[in-house]
Amino acid sequence: MSLSLTRSTVIRDDVELAVFVGGNPQGPTLVMVHGWPDTHLMWHSVAEQLASRFRVVMYDTRGQGESALPEEVHRQVSFALPDLAQDFFAVIDDVSPTEPVHVLAHDWGSIQVWEAVCEDGAEQRVASFTSMSGPNLDHLGMWVRRNLSRPTPRKLLQTVAQGVSSSYVPFFVSPLAGPVLRTVATRDRWRRVVSSTEGCEPEPDAHAPTLVQDMVNGLSYYRANTLNLGTRPRERRTTVPVLQLVLTRDGAIRPDSLRESERWTERLERVELPYGHWAALTHPDVIARETASFIDSTQPATAG
Repeated sequence: MSLSLTRSTVIRDDVELAVFVGGNPQGPTLVMVHGWPDTHLMWHSVAEQLASRFRVVMYDTRGQGESALPEEVHRQVSFALPDLAQDFFAVIDDVSPTEPVHVLAHDWGSIQVWEAVCEDGAEQRVASFTSMSGPNLDHLGMWVRRNLSRPTPRKLLQTVAQGVSSSYVPFFVSPLAGPVLRTVATRDRWRRVVSSTEGCEPEPDAHAPTLVQDMVNGLSYYRANTLNLGTRPRERRTTVPVLQLVLTRDGAIRPDSLRESERWTERLERVELPYGHWAALTHPDVIARETASFIDSTQPATAG
């Protein structure tokens, strides 16, 4: 189905968030949240697959794409997860004020939504959550602490493997990251990186013209939320049904590190897919199918 989108703006805490709505206006609302260094454009091919059944909503998270960047003086704190979760709630309250929404999120988008669905009353606003390549950071911290407090060779190996996969984070939080990205990054080079790591070329319009600036702005997600990761993880629970699409070839998130969320969810299902980090770009049909199937499974049975 060809996808036509209507753009609107949601304002929260003086930050303008660009929101894009299309698909079936009579269908359930499905909100898609992107990660670093993407924008709503990463979801276009997935949304096309789902547009006949769902009212699809995408938005650029703060500082990305067409959404505004917070004022410099408040920037570091305003990228903390509680603020990002409130951005998410502001969007869903605007696009679906009376009915809970379904959510599909990736990377930092998923991390933000994990923060949101563990808030009190989230089950009244979110009907289901399909997560890719983004853990709940508190669950991840719990997993690391337990593995190190009661070590076994297997636990240590799993922890080291995730540490190696996350080895880029110290660079991202360093003062060097912004100048380096501005110097070496381009859309064409990033497209080649994604193609080589995923083994499949994404659609040519999957990355925004603002990509390099989005990369730099998005470093604030890491700086505001990862410097103290694991030092004081909170007990974060949710009754929202969760599907983890576990991408077994993801170079950033190891499958073992995602299992911790089973301890903190009322219903969590896992589907392993043999794809890399940007599966939504390279295999949108599979992501759309798994998301729709999970949404269907969360719907109440109707009398025949």
